[in-house]
Amino acid sequence: MPNTQPKTQPSISTNLLTQVQQICESVKAEVAKAYIGPAAITESLLVALIARGHVLIEGVPGVAKTTLVKAFSATLGCDYKRIQFTPDLLPSDITGTNILDMRSNQFELREGPVFTNILLGDEINRAPAKTQSALLEAMQEGQVTIEGETRKLSVPFMVLATQNPIEHEGTYPLPDAQVDRFLVKIHMHYPSAQDERQMLATYNKELHQPAAVVSPEDLLRLQDLGDQVHVADEIFDYIMGLSVFTRGHRKVYLGASPRAGLALLRACKALALLRGRDFVLPDDVKELAPLVLSHRIVMTPEAELEGLSTVRVVTEAIEHVAYKQPRRA
Repeated sequence: MPNTQPKTQPSISTNLLTQVQQICESVKAEVAKAYIGPAAITESLLVALIARGHVLIEGVPGVAKTTLVKAFSATLGCDYKRIQFTPDLLPSDITGTNILDMRSNQFELREGPVFTNILLGDEINRAPAKTQSALLEAMQEGQVTIEGETRKLSVPFMVLATQNPIEHEGTYPLPDAQVDRFLVKIHMHYPSAQDERQMLATYNKELHQPAAVVSPEDLLRLQDLGDQVHVADEIFDYIMGLSVFTRGHRKVYLGASPRAGLALLRACKALALLRGRDFVLPDDVKELAPLVLSHRIVMTPEAELEGLSTVRVVTEAIEHVAYKQPRRA
């Protein structure tokens, strides 16, 4: 498959594309000071950020999920807050509540931690569904409604949530509607022997904390640049073909929705930008489809008993759905 995409003219200058690549490499380098692991994970976080999406990170306790999020947030120069999800956490503990000011005898809003740029929801599946759903409006609309009053959130706004595998004691499965609000889902596993040894050596001495390399204004400009990335009609067809394949799979109860296709499109544009291109390649779609589509698919009970994963379904879609080359004039 040719690794090119026909375009009439560049939509983003070469200088800007080079600057974006430099920012990406700087963020990776700073995160690596605290998080020892694949740089591709940090790149996935950047993809979600530029695509104005949110990230769900799943892994057993102790594989550096929170460390990764804190290190990534530190490089962004944004306001950052953390919520530790527990079974007794209330929705108002996230969004905030109106408090009576005895001096003025009026109710005033005490803002919750959701009023920030980067929000870490630590162990999000340890709180019941009612509390988890307090983030739905914030993640989808960039606003929260408190006692009938709607308040806009800061921009950029991103939720980075961690969760333990659902078979662990004391966890509540996230509702499908909640999971669908996450642009990307990342599975973190135990580190390789080399990474774990480097981790021991790194934390054996004083740690160099990651430094901020961008500002909120820079991030908003990056998001605007992501919108300008060119997408050919054949890419639209390819994304739609992958989604349609999942819906027709005999082992799938609910396939990828149109919103999943839109999410994949936004993510591919962000990835192309980070890699110095102003156009999307079919390889971008192939690389991101498992991260963007798999958590939006629901398997049949029989398939779950057989151990067939949603990632496998997306892999089958990539294997069977062909990218149609554009016609040459």
